[in-house]
Amino acid sequence: MVLKSKTHPWSWIPSLYFAEGLPYAFVMLVSVIMYKKLGLSNTDIALYTSWLYLPWVIKPLWSPIVDIFHTKRFWIVIMQVLIGAGLAGVAFTIPSSDPLKYTMAFFWLLAFSSATHDIAADGFYMHALSSHDQSWMIGIRNTFYRFAILFGQGLLIMFAGKMELRTGSVTTAWSITFWILGGLFIIFAIYHRWILPSPSSDHKHSDLKLSEAVHNFIHIFISFFKKPKIGIVIIFILLYRFGEAQLVKISPLFMLDSREAGGLGLTTIELGFSTGTLGMIMLTIGGITGGFFAAKHGLKIWIFWMALAMKLPDLVYVFMAWAQPESYLLISSFIAIEQFGYGFGFTAYLLYMMMVAEGEHKTAHYAICTGFMALGMMIPGMFSGVLQEYIGYYHFFIWVMIATIPGLIMIKFLPMDSNFGKKE
Repeated sequence: MVLKSKTHPWSWIPSLYFAEGLPYAFVMLVSVIMYKKLGLSNTDIALYTSWLYLPWVIKPLWSPIVDIFHTKRFWIVIMQVLIGAGLAGVAFTIPSSDPLKYTMAFFWLLAFSSATHDIAADGFYMHALSSHDQSWMIGIRNTFYRFAILFGQGLLIMFAGKMELRTGSVTTAWSITFWILGGLFIIFAIYHRWILPSPSSDHKHSDLKLSEAVHNFIHIFISFFKKPKIGIVIIFILLYRFGEAQLVKISPLFMLDSREAGGLGLTTIELGFSTGTLGMIMLTIGGITGGFFAAKHGLKIWIFWMALAMKLPDLVYVFMAWAQPESYLLISSFIAIEQFGYGFGFTAYLLYMMMVAEGEHKTAHYAICTGFMALGMMIPGMFSGVLQEYIGYYHFFIWVMIATIPGLIMIKFLPMDSNFGKKE
């Protein structure tokens, strides 16, 4: 018999989405800081780390496997064990003779394991909750996912920075950090093996033959591309974060770069603290507020305003690149404003993809949506470094603001379910 406390959403949604966000943070954000400390150029950092988006881009190719074989609950636990092993691999190879080569190999392993974990976790979320509960908890889910991101680019980087000072070695400091993270994921696997509910709709097809599996695999992909106005939907998913995809790669490099190079000259610890304190609080408020409004009035009413709230705060980077403020409090406040808008606006993006995925194969269809989302982050991120180095930080952030406009325009043409997210 499963205890009620084990099945309450608050007992597993925060930990599950914190665990979902962490490996993404390690692969896409922490690696950026680590390679910056190793002396790579902005062009190389943006190019190499953007390639790591690829598993998230192509994960729809194996999402039907997660949907068809075994339960999403099973896949969640197994992937958390593999992520823990991958983190241990990074920790082991950082002090090697060629840390870039070997750590990138384990980052690739982490990326594939994390992408598979995303498929299972997002599918489990939709199986375990009604559409109204999905809307109500989306702010909590998004907030803890972003907590993980901010933990990675905040407290984790601060910890690594302090270890650098204490040990006097960059490689030793980061190796210790990743050993601890590997152990953390083993704990996650044990906890979720015990705490996750077992919804009746999340079942394995034990009697499925190979020919039936192949047929289902093809059918799932075809059925996605038969959805109403799917071309417009895909373009929207690709363009919604066109500006933010470039901003997320360059903003930490901008804050770490010297003032002579056009940056803000923050230390590793200062960068971690500014993104992990006030920014975290404002992100939480933004994510919960977005989920509340979407659940109360429905996504259709709020999607444009939520998108606008996500994109306008990017202006703070234009100002900071122009003025190069010296006040650390002011810089942290600007980051907090941007994080609130991101939390509020990203909620609408996730909810819209859930709406598109609704149906018999919601797990695989949502994975396809997030695959397009990752592609929309990968390609702009790849050229962001060379563009920034060519035009400078100030003009780059102006370009980012221009790049946010297409996603706003596409909202007018989207097919929308006016009842999605409302209380039934």
